[in-house]
Amino acid sequence: MGKVLIIGAGGVGAVVTHKCAQASDVFTDIMLASRTKSKCDKIAAEVGGNRIKTAQVDADNVDELVTLIESFGPDMLINVALPYQDLTIMEACLRTKVHYLDTANYEPKDVAKFEYHWQWAYHDRFKEAGLMALLGCGFDPGVSGVFTAHALKHHFDEIHYLDIVDCNAGDHGKAFATNFNPEINIREITQRGKYWQRGEWIEIDPLSVHMPISYPEIGNKESYLLYHEELESLVKNIPTIKRARFWMTFSQNYINHLQVLENIGMTSIKPVKFQGMDIVPLEFLKAVLPEPSSLGEGYSGQTSIGCQIKGIKDGQEKTYYVWNNCDHGVVYKEIKAQAVSYTTGVPAMIGAMMMLTGKWTGRGVFNVEEFNPDPFMEMLPKYGLPWHEAVNQPLAFNDYNL
Repeated sequence: MGKVLIIGAGGVGAVVTHKCAQASDVFTDIMLASRTKSKCDKIAAEVGGNRIKTAQVDADNVDELVTLIESFGPDMLINVALPYQDLTIMEACLRTKVHYLDTANYEPKDVAKFEYHWQWAYHDRFKEAGLMALLGCGFDPGVSGVFTAHALKHHFDEIHYLDIVDCNAGDHGKAFATNFNPEINIREITQRGKYWQRGEWIEIDPLSVHMPISYPEIGNKESYLLYHEELESLVKNIPTIKRARFWMTFSQNYINHLQVLENIGMTSIKPVKFQGMDIVPLEFLKAVLPEPSSLGEGYSGQTSIGCQIKGIKDGQEKTYYVWNNCDHGVVYKEIKAQAVSYTTGVPAMIGAMMMLTGKWTGRGVFNVEEFNPDPFMEMLPKYGLPWHEAVNQPLAFNDYNL
């Protein structure tokens, strides 16, 4: 049905490639490209059957991207490279008339800032080109937005309170490691937190607000209030929301390591002189930490990510919790990945499937909650991410009075 070009050969890129190969009726031709072609070749060999073509490309270079796109001729591009590269890849898609999908919003390399406005600014250009760009189609952002759209369509007349809760209760056996790109992960966690309340953004110090939350099949885990990009799009597209927050779990061991690294300057993104060269401490730290795609073997435990929602249906208050639990060990047995990569990569493939099959169509730049959630929700369990729901059950949060 369509040719797809995947940019990025990290842990998520490997999952996307495997899952696209499993849906050969939709993805008839697949190319995987990265700065390091050997990574692509390794993933292609794991998929087997000569299903995957590979190529080398510098995603910072628009001309290189254009040359690659024109040589392969894809119908759409899945961007699972670094968030710094979103805009160059979008530019290349515009030049070559190719549809676009990513899993994380753009951020400038020299500022730890997560906002959609840089990419939303491309709306008119994609619309005029007759192209669709789908932003943030991983799990969070991604499925979290689909879950919220599903809740609004099937359970609420108005959503008033939204708490996205993200737990990784897995154990990879490392002293300190991040489950996705260390540079992006640490930038995200160490910036100021932010949440939406009564029509404005409330900022807090990093990791300063936290509480135990009970996760299905896992139990209580200390959860920290962070800013996450889907909050920005959800409060824009669902204006009845009075408050929206995002919570993520971290072990005390992780927090301790992170605080030490911050205290000695290793999480800084400002270059420092070392032996006559400019180096960025966080980039050096990334180089010495375990590669996230290497964590799968021996990883035990589960992730649990969901949306806890309160609102109004037929004039009555209603609560709704929808979530997915994903087992690291089960994922490793399937495709030698870990659950954090899996929960991001599977939705990216499903989003591309929605676009190629015409279930989701549009001209311009969109977020996932703007589309019909039903066909996406139908595909989640088929490709390894079953979801569960609880209606009118107590939620973790009892502070709804503003």
